[in-house]
Amino acid sequence: QVQLVESGGGLVQAGGSLRLSCAGSGRTFSNSAMGWFRQAPGKEREFVAGITRGGVSTDYTDSVKGRFTISRDNAKTTLYLRMNSLKPEDTAVYYCAAKIGPLSGRRANDYDYWGQGTRVTVSS
Repeated sequence: QVQLVESGGGLVQAGGSLRLSCAGSGRTFSNSAMGWFRQAPGKEREFVAGITRGGVSTDYTDSVKGRFTISRDNAKTTLYLRMNSLKPEDTAVYYCAAKIGPLSGRRANDYDYWGQGTRVTVSS
């Protein structure tokens, strides 16, 4: 079992930065690939970024490449998402998710555990 708690969301102006954190509990965190997803009002949940169990490989959706950075600290069982050059279209609730096994995926159904989400609002 993995329990995930996101934090770090808030209101920021366009062009600003935020760092989201996802604190994991349970031994399964270090055995899991991790991902960040987001859901904007009226839209489906979408993949943002993923990282392998060991933290060596990462994956990003095209719209955030070069602006967002996913990372993890397995010793602290914490996942991060550094978001720079934020745009109003980044406004959403951001969720972290754990996928048991070494490789991350882009489909929400690939993931086994989810956090409750943290809201990010980017004003223009």
